Amino acid sequence: MTPPGHRPPPQKETPVQHFTVVPYEPDTSPGLPAHLKAPERWHTVDRSAHAPHIVAVPGDGARWTAAALVSARPGTAYLKIVDAVGDVPAAVEAVVAHAREQGLAQVKWEGWTVSREEAVAAGFTPLRSPLAPPEDAAGPTTGYVRWLHGGAVPEPPYYGQSTHFTCGAVTALVAQVHAGALPLDALDRRAELTLWRDATNFLACEPVGLGVAVRRAWHSTPVTVHLDVDHPVLLDHLPEADREWRALLQRESRTQAARTGVPVDAHRLSTDDVRAALGRSEHVLLLLSLAAMQGFDVPHWVLCHGVVPGAVVIDDPWAGTEKGDTWVDAHLLPVPDASLDAMASVSAEGFRGAVTIGRAPYE
Repeated sequence: MTPPGHRPPPQKETPVQHFTVVPYEPDTSPGLPAHLKAPERWHTVDRSAHAPHIVAVPGDGARWTAAALVSARPGTAYLKIVDAVGDVPAAVEAVVAHAREQGLAQVKWEGWTVSREEAVAAGFTPLRSPLAPPEDAAGPTTGYVRWLHGGAVPEPPYYGQSTHFTCGAVTALVAQVHAGALPLDALDRRAELTLWRDATNFLACEPVGLGVAVRRAWHSTPVTVHLDVDHPVLLDHLPEADREWRALLQRESRTQAARTGVPVDAHRLSTDDVRAALGRSEHVLLLLSLAAMQGFDVPHWVLCHGVVPGAVVIDDPWAGTEKGDTWVDAHLLPVPDASLDAMASVSAEGFRGAVTIGRAPYE
């Protein structure tokens, strides 16, 4: 089934006004014309999970004058240019037109071969370079974004989680830097692991424990936990013996929430609620499944920090580099409301968990 909000490329070459869209499959797709040489990276990563396709600009006859390799996470509202070859400005404008036809919110551009000056001339804004990316992360050092709705979303710093289990801590730290409650130079691996250690349910961070840890770290910051079930969560995959002691820790987190004044709201948080919180200048740490965007059903924390027409803008501290997915995909990522609503139903029981973080009174 096609995930909500995902628009796969056509399955055959389809001329659309002044550009052509061709699905990209390295082993079977027609190659680029000889005068348009594709970078080696087009062939070294299996991008098939993210609907790769070529957007080409036709010239005389069947000859292309330009082409771009484009991909995007399923269930999202953007396109990403990996590279453009030939008449690069024409290729980029073709991608932008392609994105506009689909009603998408933005186009991104990985900075492998494009300079800052070239990107700006094409209407793109440079993204802030990621902070302390994991040593094994594969991605460009620069990236660019072009919003298609006429505005822009304030940009938080991008920090990629350095472990498989610290996403909750990273989203909280990025939220606090973005809110001005934490200096940028304090966002590092020591802070990541310290906050995770206080929040963890071994190894995951469940919503109540994460909310309590945020309150402990920033005493004056308003924090609310949203969890629409009244029993321990994120335990289904564990043996019975391991569930028992983790459940005990989660019950203790509930006790600590009551002692420290962190409310636990049992109301099921909707996308409208997320938008309302962001409208109040709050940040929302949202627990979702990666099944739609990455193809595996793993609970994962992301930061909701902005809105555009039809989509909520998130930052995801994890990128699937083996699929050609980089920090450029994960940063300032617009997700349609319906997609986000579907992703936020976690585990077989479909519970919803989140932590909203407000601004401290002095901010």
